[in-house]
Amino acid sequence: MIGTITVVGLIVLAALIFFFIRARRQDQISDMMEKRRAGSRIVSKGELVSGRERIPVALALTEASFYYENPDLEANLDLPRLEEVEYDDELTTGHSVPQGTRALRLRSHGTAFEFILTVADATRWEQALPARRGDTPAARVG
Repeated sequence: MIGTITVVGLIVLAALIFFFIRARRQDQISDMMEKRRAGSRIVSKGELVSGRERIPVALALTEASFYYENPDLEANLDLPRLEEVEYDDELTTGHSVPQGTRALRLRSHGTAFEFILTVADATRWEQALPARRGDTPAARVG
């Protein structure tokens, strides 16, 4: 009986730790968004798609760069180096994005970077960073 209670207690403890870490990560992403907001045209949450994994990130667009960050990742792409900007209902793998979301796909040096955004955020991003193909000259953002 005590063994069963101990096992159940450990499972509950593990679940609480998992949810605490997850909530804390969301708070950290929100903090990163606030840090970027003053110098950015647009800031939102998104998910970086890496294979089958979706990594929560803070996204920000400045005059010169596109930033994607979380507590474990600080990365950016220089806007002049973006070859393509696309908004789509599918990932490059051919899988559809979840209902109520869109994919933002950026290509730089032949590598695709995909982010999942809510439809509302994708609409805002498309106004700030319009879609363009590799054969279209880069429009000045701003």
